[in-house]
Amino acid sequence: MEKIRVSAVSYTNTLPFIYGLQQSRIIHEIDLTLDVPSECAYKVINGYADLGIVPVAALLDIPHPEIISDYCLGASGAVDSVFIFSDKPIQEVNTIRLDTQSKTSNGLARILLHHYWKKEVIMITEGIADAYVEIGDRTFGKKEVHPYAYDLSLYWEKLTGLPFTFAVWAANRSLPEPFIQSFNEALAYGVNHLETVAAQLPSRLDFDYWTYLTENIDYQYDHVKKEALNLYLTMLKSLNDIQLRVNPVK
Repeated sequence: MEKIRVSAVSYTNTLPFIYGLQQSRIIHEIDLTLDVPSECAYKVINGYADLGIVPVAALLDIPHPEIISDYCLGASGAVDSVFIFSDKPIQEVNTIRLDTQSKTSNGLARILLHHYWKKEVIMITEGIADAYVEIGDRTFGKKEVHPYAYDLSLYWEKLTGLPFTFAVWAANRSLPEPFIQSFNEALAYGVNHLETVAAQLPSRLDFDYWTYLTENIDYQYDHVKKEALNLYLTMLKSLNDIQLRVNPVK
């Protein structure tokens, strides 16, 4: 039987999912690759993977996405791995360098700048800027390095009163129900063994993996996170429409 191609994110926050898959017989039914979020999105959008933990902004680019799990990468309040870092307060920032690894977090930064901070800035993808968006394991310990570290999930909650959904398990085609059930059982096993996962990580003085996995990351894709996802996509599309009107395609 042909294996189902699965793209998972290569960050610490996804380790419980990977652990669960590795402990399940489902691991023999999948071809698993570990990618940065942007690559995961690219693979699912372009058919190089059948299923992935897809950054939610990418759902706009998948013709008929099917969310197949009640597990996600989310946060209620601070997530502690998605930031705008700066050496000056956000009110004084005029340029921001976006993170090439995550369209979702870049979109979240744009939403917060427009609706929460009500600040217009120039977005760049490379070079020197007043501030920069960064996500994932690269952010660990950096809160102490920069005078200003804006946790984007926390400010999303301040803006909307909702948690944030960063990524969902989405397929670009219909998958067999027995596979979906087994896949979700494997994810549940991993989420229920966070202590085992955390114990396998190296100790650090500048970052607490246990707190991160058990308190900052929220793995349940419940009705509130679905509401948050829909609101995020609506707000992002609105900003994209504004940009198209300001910079029309010639």
